[in-house]
Amino acid sequence: MFGAIWGGMAKLKVDQAMKRAKAHMRKGEMAEARDLYEAILADFPKNERVKTALAELSGPVKVAAPAKVAASGAAEPPAEVFAKLSQAYQAGRLQDVHAMTGQLLGQYGNSGKLWNFRAAVSSNLNLLSDAEQALRNVVRLQPDMVAAKSNLGVILERLGKLDEAEECYRAVIARTPEFAEAHNNLGNILKSAGKLAEAQACYLNAIARKADYVDAHYNLANTLRERDLLEDAKQRYFKTLKLQPKLAEAWYGLGQTMAALKSLPEAVKAYQRALAVKPGYVPAMVEQLREQSHLCDWRACDLFAQHAAQLGITGDAALPFPLLPFEDNPAHQLARSRNFAKSLLPPAAPVSTIKPTSPEGRKIRLGYFSADFHDHATMFLMAGILRHHDRSKFEIFVFSYGKKKDGAQRDQVLDNVDQFFDVRDMSDGDLITLARAQNLDIAIDLKGYTRDSRLEPFAARLAPLQISYLGYPGTLGCDFIDYIVADPVVIPPEQRAGYHEKIIYLPGCYQPNDNTREISTKPMTRADLGLPEDGFVFCCLNNNYKIMPTEFAIWMRVMKKVEGSVLWLWCNHDIAKDNLRAAAEKHGISGDRLIFAGYMPQSEHLARLRHADLFIDTFHVNAHTTASDALWAGLPVVTLAGKQFAARVAASLLSAVGLPELITDTPEAYEELILKLAQNPDMLAELRTKLAANRQTKPLFDTEGYTRGFEKGLECAFAQRQAGEAFSDIAVNA
Repeated sequence: MFGAIWGGMAKLKVDQAMKRAKAHMRKGEMAEARDLYEAILADFPKNERVKTALAELSGPVKVAAPAKVAASGAAEPPAEVFAKLSQAYQAGRLQDVHAMTGQLLGQYGNSGKLWNFRAAVSSNLNLLSDAEQALRNVVRLQPDMVAAKSNLGVILERLGKLDEAEECYRAVIARTPEFAEAHNNLGNILKSAGKLAEAQACYLNAIARKADYVDAHYNLANTLRERDLLEDAKQRYFKTLKLQPKLAEAWYGLGQTMAALKSLPEAVKAYQRALAVKPGYVPAMVEQLREQSHLCDWRACDLFAQHAAQLGITGDAALPFPLLPFEDNPAHQLARSRNFAKSLLPPAAPVSTIKPTSPEGRKIRLGYFSADFHDHATMFLMAGILRHHDRSKFEIFVFSYGKKKDGAQRDQVLDNVDQFFDVRDMSDGDLITLARAQNLDIAIDLKGYTRDSRLEPFAARLAPLQISYLGYPGTLGCDFIDYIVADPVVIPPEQRAGYHEKIIYLPGCYQPNDNTREISTKPMTRADLGLPEDGFVFCCLNNNYKIMPTEFAIWMRVMKKVEGSVLWLWCNHDIAKDNLRAAAEKHGISGDRLIFAGYMPQSEHLARLRHADLFIDTFHVNAHTTASDALWAGLPVVTLAGKQFAARVAASLLSAVGLPELITDTPEAYEELILKLAQNPDMLAELRTKLAANRQTKPLFDTEGYTRGFEKGLECAFAQRQAGEAFSDIAVNA
């Protein structure tokens, strides 16, 4: 009995190894296949199957020379030739098969079957032009073979010949409407062109003809998500995963859908499932970290620490933005951005793609690109620039690819630009055509790697000069972005090496502000806001994802020493609130001493900030717009100046408003200063008085002066481009 069981187990082990080895060979991974065969022979040295497979893997292909064509003219090689071709192909010896078919086609050039073999091996070797020509011959010789026409479409698609690929798929569908793969592939073409509704119809057609077609279900789910049909997308991902539970990409897509539906715990679970079936799957890991940070689930810090040295730096690219809160490391941010740009964005068109023209006698044509031309933090900051641009020198174009959201900020944008283009439904190609038709001199990206970004058109060159500004606090690592706008505080000399772009250094703060922002006069008390009438109110209304355990521990230690104090946080998710309260309890602070604020209209938000005593900042990603909000409302901000751009923004703001004494350099100094101010009301009152005065006189809130400096930086950069000079850092004088 035991011998029979043991023999069965040995056979199973050999079979599994053989299957894995053949899978490696199909991918061209010969060394891995050889290692597997040798390992199994070490355990089972007499196994003839493995010996034969290893010998075939190592030896050259040997096929008898084909007999000369008979007088009648043989159209096909002998059956044994195809048998040996198949054997070599299955063994993964693709180069040998490619060479053999080349020799055989010299004699059997009218063999559609041989040309099809040639196409398959060329495709696997990524010799796409060779595969295209082979398939064209198959189609010519065997016009009824619709699969070949469909495969030709696939190769044309890989070659970027999308119009020709579309023609192939449509021809297949016209001839054989039941060919599900052609419907699916046509959907892919239409989806890439931004024709989402048409793509959706194609995927439904494919599924109608092949109900268990996993690719079509998955592609349909992605399309529904992109169309913001989120409930439908969720159900379609469920259907896909029922058919293929180990499809990590579908778990990832489900996670994105649940996040968009604000079901963050469910999103985290989906990403964890993706990682369970595909360990090391970088996109899922990044999104899991993102959503856990939004939930203040600091187990994410341990996950990040395990992978920090490699995540997005070596191997697969990682979206950089969600990782900013987890570490303060400009070198890592640069490496991640470069890897992402190189791996996942189109190659950069040469700078010379669009020749600059002299602006003499005309205005410089300036284009802003964003998804946020509505009531959004970026527009609260930028409204003043748009209002104060020197229209005798600049012509302003806006390209909006976000959802249409009417409101006061949208109205301000429309009132203060020359041309407004809603390009949300445009393909990248159409957007490029439209933007170039405006003859822009400078194109400015306002999104970077944040949500809803759209950098792909910039890779093709929209203007002779391209700039990253305001929306993303760090380097993009892209060859097609020429400059980043900064200042000497956010990018000090010792951190210059962490930035791929050349830098336009503005004289004050890189961040604009609008000094006409209204602060509501609506009656509002602490009690209305859920705050105690007495007691010190520490405030941090940053997004939850910015809060990390290090600063939170400091806040708790300070609160222990300031009796009756509370911590006022912004939060719109119950699980995040529970996690923060639980973290406070672990530090010995009652969870009831954490007060949570929700959304308010901008003017009322500014007014409520006046009811706090001190704004205490987060570390790796500071308060940005929120710090400007606090200072504009008259609330002092204490920050720790870190290393990376995102960790130095509040320091830049405080420098520009004349309050450098609120900038600290170490966690210990940060903690000490917060406690000192909380225990010395006179010192804090003096700071408030100083801020109130500086608010009117210092550069931070001088909107018109800022705009002139910003324009000067743009003019200097464009002058370099116009003169054909190499780009270099620019320091704008005050």
